[in-house]
Amino acid sequence: MKNAWTFVPSLYFAEGLPYIIINTLAVAVYSSLGVQNDLVAFWTSWLYLPWVLKMFWGPLVDSKSTKRNWILMMQVLLAAIFLLIALTFSLPNYLTASLAGFFAGAFISATHDIAIDGYYMLALDEKKQSFFVGIRTLFYRLAMIYGSGIIAIFAGIVKNKTGDIALSWQVSFLTAAILFMLFFLWHFFCLPKPAEDMPVRTNDMPFTDFKESFKTYFTQKNIIAILAFILLYRLGEASLEKITTPFLIKPISEGALGLSLENFGLVKGTFAMIALIIGNISGGFLLAKYGFKKCIWPFALALTLPNIVYLIMAYFTPSLPVIAALLCLEQFGYGLGFMAFTIFVMLICSGKYKTSHYAISTGIMALGMMAPGMLSGKIQMLLGYKDFYLLVLVLSVPGLFTIPYILKTPCLNNVKLKEEEN
Repeated sequence: MKNAWTFVPSLYFAEGLPYIIINTLAVAVYSSLGVQNDLVAFWTSWLYLPWVLKMFWGPLVDSKSTKRNWILMMQVLLAAIFLLIALTFSLPNYLTASLAGFFAGAFISATHDIAIDGYYMLALDEKKQSFFVGIRTLFYRLAMIYGSGIIAIFAGIVKNKTGDIALSWQVSFLTAAILFMLFFLWHFFCLPKPAEDMPVRTNDMPFTDFKESFKTYFTQKNIIAILAFILLYRLGEASLEKITTPFLIKPISEGALGLSLENFGLVKGTFAMIALIIGNISGGFLLAKYGFKKCIWPFALALTLPNIVYLIMAYFTPSLPVIAALLCLEQFGYGLGFMAFTIFVMLICSGKYKTSHYAISTGIMALGMMAPGMLSGKIQMLLGYKDFYLLVLVLSVPGLFTIPYILKTPCLNNVKLKEEEN
């Protein structure tokens, strides 16, 4: 067996990178190219769709070929897609062409996620899986810093040297394509071939099991409160997510902050992302120590209250250091709040169909981010940034009202009993 250190870090860096490029960096690309906020928010929100639907083609990845082959094939396809996207920026209809590329890349990336997560459980025994869970999370987060921070900074440097913003994105996406070819070559030689990594026979996964997993999920006790929490808890964040980048990049004359690509990559893609990671780590530690029920209220407030920083920035147009500090505060709070959400989703997934239930929950979560994002650009253009961010604060409230109801979920009561026994 090959040393897991040779492939686990690179696999999860490769898993996180296309996700952040497609769902976050794409917004920066279009905002810097002058695309209107309503178009940016609407079309880039559609890119969440493959992560909403990936639960439906997960069985295909299990039943056709090996997880190792799926990983290698998806990495070649991602290299090809990023190369094609790079070429679209020189076309007159670059918006339509590049969106088609991003959309294809989203389906490939979601399939890549399924294959990597499945392979991880086959290539490592339970002891190593537990040991590397923190390592894989770290490298996934580092990919997010690279994808949203370093690439944007690099694009800004190229723009300053050439004066051509389209060329800067062409070069940036070309480097992403080269990187994925390097991932393919590395993993072709480094990924072990576990004996268990074999296609699962179709009759081992009958349609009745697939149907039953949905039935047991949507008939569990307190399901209305569970669904309301999943869809509403992050409603404020979902509403502002696609507007944050144009707000930071677009000119001050439009009511935005007018950051350069380098400064955007530095404060939003790097410093704020580091704050998010610290929030995730702190949240995980506190949840492990005090439990979900004790943490959910302070973590929910940490998620919602810092959204006021966008309203402050819209009114006062602060200096770059202040913008960086406010974004770090907001992302740290988001990191805490999102960890509580993640733990809740894990707690409600149990029994024979635990994996399927988790996929359903994360699909609903992606839908909860996608739908508000599609509308956010139009609403922002109607209201302006100041009133839009005021509306975001209002939209952050409904999720708080669901908390007393989800605390009645039976699985959470079981957790409490176990904590008391310990």
